[in-house]
Amino acid sequence: MSRPLAERREDLVARSTAQRAAIIAAAEPLVHKAATADRLLSHVRRYPVPLAALGVAAVLFGSRKIFDIASRVLTVYALFRR
Repeated sequence: MSRPLAERREDLVARSTAQRAAIIAAAEPLVHKAATADRLLSHVRRYPVPLAALGVAAVLFGSRKIFDIASRVLTVYALFRR
């Protein structure tokens, strides 16, 4: 009677291994997105004052104006960096 139990156990272990691999493969995109969100959150925690200032500027001046100014600043920075 122990032989059928051992075979059943082996089948269950094999099935469990296959299911575990399928879950890991299906969760891979979610893990990647969570890692990206975690990196973003760590930057927010590290630099809260500049991000708060950017948020206040967006409220006061509007996002379009900030985008225009940022593109000009980036252009000037790229010119001086050369």
